[in-house]
Amino acid sequence: QVQLMESGGGLVQSGESLRLTCTASGNIGMINAMGWYRQAAPGGQRELIAGIMTHGPVKIADSVKGRFTISKDHDWSAIYLQMNSLEPEDTATYYCKAEYRVSTKCWGQGTQVTVSS
Repeated sequence: QVQLMESGGGLVQSGESLRLTCTASGNIGMINAMGWYRQAAPGGQRELIAGIMTHGPVKIADSVKGRFTISKDHDWSAIYLQMNSLEPEDTATYYCKAEYRVSTKCWGQGTQVTVSS
């Protein structure tokens, strides 16, 4: 199994930056993709923000393109989300997701990002 833990969230002002980290543990050698999602309100839909795979192009949502960047460690031990020029609309709980063994998925517990205007 794979376990995930996010960190790096916080309260910032509009225009500032944050870097989120998702640390993976367990059978990380089986991971084939990871990504960042966000959920603006409890019970709401989780939106894919950025995804990265072993093979294939990086995915970035149009709403954050040019402001957010995803990267990873070479062995899937961690992925990062660099968030620049943050806007109040970016306020959400940010979750990390990993896919392994082709179709198994797991989630982290989430980290809150709040952007004040």
